[in-house]
Amino acid sequence: MFHKAIKLTFCNGTSMDVLFQDGKTKHYDISVLFDKYPQLKALKKRSLFLSGKLMGAYGIIWNDDLDIETETIYEEGETIKEETLSSNFLVAQAVASARAKCGISQSKLSALTGIDQADISKIERGLANPSVSTLERIAEALGGILSINITIPA
Repeated sequence: MFHKAIKLTFCNGTSMDVLFQDGKTKHYDISVLFDKYPQLKALKKRSLFLSGKLMGAYGIIWNDDLDIETETIYEEGETIKEETLSSNFLVAQAVASARAKCGISQSKLSALTGIDQADISKIERGLANPSVSTLERIAEALGGILSINITIPA
């Protein structure tokens, strides 16, 4: 399973913090890759390093020659923080994962549910607050069921 990055913060030197959709923030210094990928040494130039952007949710890109998969950061980075994310982000993760598991596009899900593709995109990015009936339509279109849990601490 790929872990979706939702926020990138540059730190000192060539290190960065990346918040993932599961609530984990990973700290990673890209200099550990300099020997393996010498072209990344260009990132020692601070202005270039700071120009990096999240490329969707699965990579960081600086230019046509310099990028890194966020999965590398998730697997090799140091977890510096774990937090409970908002319900919107948990819903986003559930919908995106279920759709990916079914191997269908947002456009296909839109056609199956009658929900606009742009709205599905907003749900999957945690930018929407979908109703229970909307989530039921998505679950049914994917051949699943909607399950909601309320956990009461002991």
